[in-house]
Amino acid sequence: MLLVESRNSNNKVDFKEAILHPSAKEGGLYTPLKLPKFNGLKYANLSYKDFALELIKSFEFGYEELFKKALQSYENFDDKQSPIFLRKIEDKLFINELYHGPTRAFKDMALQPFGVLLNEFSKDKKVLIICATSGDTGPATLKSFENSKNIKVVCMYPQGGTSAIQALQMRALDKGNLRIFAIKGDFDDAQNTLKNLLAKTEFKEKLDKLGYELCAANSVNFGRILFQIIYHYYATLQVGKGSKLDIIIPSGNFGNALGAYYAKKMGANISRIKIASNANNVLSELFTKGEYDLRGKSLKKTISPAMDILISSNVERLFFDKFGDKRTKELMNLLKNEKYFCLKKEELEALKEEFDADFCDDDLCMKFIKQSKVLIDPHTATCFKLVDKNQMSIITSTAEWTKFTPSMMKALYNKECENEKEDLLKIAKAYNFELKKELLELFHFESKASKTYEISSIENEILEWIKQ
Repeated sequence: MLLVESRNSNNKVDFKEAILHPSAKEGGLYTPLKLPKFNGLKYANLSYKDFALELIKSFEFGYEELFKKALQSYENFDDKQSPIFLRKIEDKLFINELYHGPTRAFKDMALQPFGVLLNEFSKDKKVLIICATSGDTGPATLKSFENSKNIKVVCMYPQGGTSAIQALQMRALDKGNLRIFAIKGDFDDAQNTLKNLLAKTEFKEKLDKLGYELCAANSVNFGRILFQIIYHYYATLQVGKGSKLDIIIPSGNFGNALGAYYAKKMGANISRIKIASNANNVLSELFTKGEYDLRGKSLKKTISPAMDILISSNVERLFFDKFGDKRTKELMNLLKNEKYFCLKKEELEALKEEFDADFCDDDLCMKFIKQSKVLIDPHTATCFKLVDKNQMSIITSTAEWTKFTPSMMKALYNKECENEKEDLLKIAKAYNFELKKELLELFHFESKASKTYEISSIENEILEWIKQ
């Protein structure tokens, strides 16, 4: 199967090319022209890794032995047999815990195998990966490539726009072939900087003279999305046994929700895909009103920082699948130039065939954390507003609560966090939760000097670092 550009489906590339060079000619994203049908029931009794391989094979990308090798990376997770854990909360409610990997976030689900693929594809060349993060992509990307010989990684994140633990995870990995930049700005600034660098011919030419090709590890790269389809499909088979159910997803950049949408189109018995937003509720407005309106909007900092996003890149792939390349290009250009677009009535109705959406402010989010039968992080908590008790549902849990101790203290005890490590230990003891040793070791990096960078300086900083 070839992948096509979302803004011009005549631009086609194979899987390897899309992985290595995710920046498409007209600024769009590489995506399948048509998704394959996959009979998951036939493979429902397989292990997670074997099921994943069968689903990937349905795309006919080739590279079967390499995908087998990539899926072995799930042996780095808590349970070597399965990287996910489905926790039953009530008779009709389950939580799909996707955070049992090295950095305690769902991004490991895609980035661990993605790292194996990219290392293999780049073994005869040097590659610079740039990523932008609102909290979890950064640590997961850095961890995936920390021992790479031919790959260097630059990670940009908004200073003060991630949790303290997420920032410490990145600072702990800031060495060797890995470099982090805390920028003055928010995640959208970081993401725009990433997109501009990926598209900038002069920057790529300078890298080429230094012997490096440019790549991205954000969910703009289809290699990330591919692995996100799998866990949604697999979970429906383990819980629903083939019956229809809802999947509820905390969403910022929309990659996780897109994975569920693709799983449904491929054959997973998903009834509704429910999008949970925080106070930055651009997605809930899109799916309820058909409007994407950034005019006069500024990013709000919330207790669910990984969702503090105003421009959700992966809705572009959804638009392509629903409306085609010409309309997708028109909508994305309107958003870039006018900071606004409004879908036609029939287009909004097409979205509502699959999706529901709502948002959850911080107060309600903390209420759900307090009421929960198990420890949940502030992103997972946003999903509870969308639970239908009469419908079988799976909440997609994207991060371990340990990354958000100050918010957990406020929600559970109505107290401000005075010492994050001590409060982390307090909560873990109260709920009989076993903390990872690696997590506690992060606090050694609190004293490591941290510098904040102007966005305008990032390009030159990267080039100077590459020269060293």
